[in-house]
Amino acid sequence: MDRRTFIKKGGIAAGAALGGTALAAPALAQSSPKITWRCTSSFPKSLDTIFGSAEQFVRTVSEATDGNFTIKLLAPGEIVPALNAATAAAEGTVEMAHTASYYYLGKDPTYALGTTIPFGLNARQQNAWLYRGNGNTLLNEFYATQNLYGLPCGNTGAQMGGWFRKEINSVADLKGLKMRIGGLGGQILSKVGVVPQQIPPPDIYTALEKGTIDAVEWVGPYDDLKLGFYKVAQYYYYPGWWDGGPSLHLMINLDKWNELPKSYQAVLRSAAQAANTDLLSRYDYENPLALRELVRNGAQLRPFSQEILSVCFDAANATYAEISAGNTTFKKIYDDLVAFRKEAYLWAQIAEYSFDTFMMLQQRADKL
Repeated sequence: MDRRTFIKKGGIAAGAALGGTALAAPALAQSSPKITWRCTSSFPKSLDTIFGSAEQFVRTVSEATDGNFTIKLLAPGEIVPALNAATAAAEGTVEMAHTASYYYLGKDPTYALGTTIPFGLNARQQNAWLYRGNGNTLLNEFYATQNLYGLPCGNTGAQMGGWFRKEINSVADLKGLKMRIGGLGGQILSKVGVVPQQIPPPDIYTALEKGTIDAVEWVGPYDDLKLGFYKVAQYYYYPGWWDGGPSLHLMINLDKWNELPKSYQAVLRSAAQAANTDLLSRYDYENPLALRELVRNGAQLRPFSQEILSVCFDAANATYAEISAGNTTFKKIYDDLVAFRKEAYLWAQIAEYSFDTFMMLQQRADKL
């Protein structure tokens, strides 16, 4: 091969290599475009747990994309009210919302299944059903009909039963009680005489303080301490059977979700799952300390009686039967959840329950 031929062929090879480099840059840029979204929250900034989990989510998305995908997190009222968050996302007012699915059951009771149902799953079981069972798939089939795509993003663990101005010793004591409660829990309690009130998180304390309501359920000791409910209601009941393992959600405008590169969709899924795990861990860490502080401040711990729990359990089953009879989408998802619940609690009675019970007895004996 003479020198001229070598240079000619070498030049062609080098040109091809350079051409490949030139083509790679735009392709890389297309896969990591600059995108700015807005996310409206249903939760006030004062709740550094729940609002904080959304802050962690948007921070993770930015860091994972080298700042190419940024999401501005907005508090309730900055664009839309707290309980209009998912609606705003569906309509395209914002690209996404951080909210609780069951806030929107007035549109369709199927929404409630995305968060939790009374006497449903605990937090670990809820995550198992969503991530490993059919939960996320079935819910997103429903959310798609609402122009939404949902990602679990936070779980509080089993919640407390709430703050009451008077003791609740029997079902009769619930008659006429005005209580702030969301989700299907309100519908079920109405069957036993409670008058449920749907009040946005920022307005709950004022309503309890002014006597507009007689009782309020929120989350648990850490958040309740920050919100100061113990100052205006003395009796702190447990368990919150309507919120055994409630999931929070990111509700994303479906068209905006579908427009995202697959890599960005993967980032959102991973960031949401990380925030989901972290929020539950934080509540498990913070609640024991906060509960002691609440008791020091005069909170009176009270368990709901077995009578109340049993009556409400039966009322819950009656409610689900009524809804299922007229809503095939609800029934499909509910039946899948209930089938998983039966197996999950069979297993929970074996190793987990036995271990926890023994350790709790050691705690009561002051051996831990």
